[in-house]
Amino acid sequence: MEDIILRRLVIKSFHIKEVVFGRRNAIKDNVLIINEKEISEIRKEQSLIEDIKIDILRPGKYHKYTNTIMDVIPISTKVLGEIGEGITHTLTGVYIILTGKDEDGKQMGEFGSSEGFLDEQMMFNRAGTPSDKDYIIHFDLRLKGGLPFSRELIFAAHRACDRFIQGIRNEMKKLDGRKSSESHEYYDKINYNKKNVLIIKQIAGQGANYDNQILPKEPSGIDGGRSIIDMGNLPIILSPNEYRDGAIRAMT
Repeated sequence: MEDIILRRLVIKSFHIKEVVFGRRNAIKDNVLIINEKEISEIRKEQSLIEDIKIDILRPGKYHKYTNTIMDVIPISTKVLGEIGEGITHTLTGVYIILTGKDEDGKQMGEFGSSEGFLDEQMMFNRAGTPSDKDYIIHFDLRLKGGLPFSRELIFAAHRACDRFIQGIRNEMKKLDGRKSSESHEYYDKINYNKKNVLIIKQIAGQGANYDNQILPKEPSGIDGGRSIIDMGNLPIILSPNEYRDGAIRAMT
């Protein structure tokens, strides 16, 4: 019998050669322009956040003191379809790093913290981390003090950062896919007369910083995702393309 194609996912990448501040979010001639003034509006939306600062770190210029690294986030968006199918646009050459502490100086780390000079705390050129040739957009938060370390506090930080990223995603949706740097097609198939392969991945679901959002609306996003803790840490089956397309947002 012939193989049956269940889903087709096309990921189109757009390489970023420079990141700068500007009056509005835009992507033009391989340059990502970010609107830092938007931050004041994002801060107002989150009552648990006192301040947000954004900095652009140029490739290799990572000797900067940062608060605890809460997440390293790729920038991708759905252009057609849902997670795991259709068309996704993604940026290469740039990552978001989310860091934070509260007003009392308490680092946002649950089982230890990673504050310090970024080039000493992070291993670059690994799966899930930027390379030493990437731009880093450093999104740093100061959360309200005097509060217990809770899921609500951590989620406010991730939600604010995701709100910032969405402004970039909205510009990425407008990009002409024919002008992408690379384009790759992936298929979820039923392969007859071949072995079935199941990969088991254990993910965290045990506390404020150890949560995962499953199947958000945007790749590696927050909005629309379901907490693995709220789901009772039950086993979930994802297709290869759902996993590849950012179906799991690890909040660690």
